Amino acid sequence: MFNNLQKAILIKRYKRFLADVQLENGAVLTLYCPNTGAMTHCADAGDQVWYSTSNNLKRKYKHTWELTFSKAGHWICVNTARANQIVGEALRRGEIAALSGYDHIKAEVKYGCENSRIDFLLSSETKADCYVEVKSCTLLDKSFGEGKGFFPDAVTLRGQKHLRELMEMKQQGHRSILLFAVQHSGIKSVQPAGHIDAKYAALFEQAKQAGVEVICYYPEFSTVYFNQ
Repeated sequence: MFNNLQKAILIKRYKRFLADVQLENGAVLTLYCPNTGAMTHCADAGDQVWYSTSNNLKRKYKHTWELTFSKAGHWICVNTARANQIVGEALRRGEIAALSGYDHIKAEVKYGCENSRIDFLLSSETKADCYVEVKSCTLLDKSFGEGKGFFPDAVTLRGQKHLRELMEMKQQGHRSILLFAVQHSGIKSVQPAGHIDAKYAALFEQAKQAGVEVICYYPEFSTVYFNQ
């Protein structure tokens, strides 16, 4: 997925979308940060940062923060857009067994009564349509136990809306999937972050009771992100 990434040391993240890093030659560079979340333990000063470079001359900041290698020794993909890319590739290759066997895969399809777009709509002549909502999970909180991951890392009205939409699709007779793309090498399991967004956690449990399926997908960093 990544080619020619450059390494730097994180100085600080600020204004949500910006981060200053120090290069090996001592120079300071400002990166675009494609993550609107809290990025708890994913953006600590002194962490290694890996960034890509765009050739788009219209971009104000041509360098994008892609990965963090934390001082705890974990790889983290902080670019939330990568979650849909890796899940889309996995779906097309049939690597997610629970979602295999569909003839057509469409991305970003409008659906629901709250003006949403589903990340992936899977369809087949022999199966009910399958609506797949992808969420990037990077919050590791060891205070709850080793390897415990949580979503979201901040209150998410958008995420709450998506759970309601998935329940609506299930009620209409379709298959509804909430898929956590785990983009933190230290996370071994995922659960709703009720201590951060109690309403999301309550809707999550309601959705499960309504028949919405929950899948965790754990991409291998060496193969998915570095093609090794």
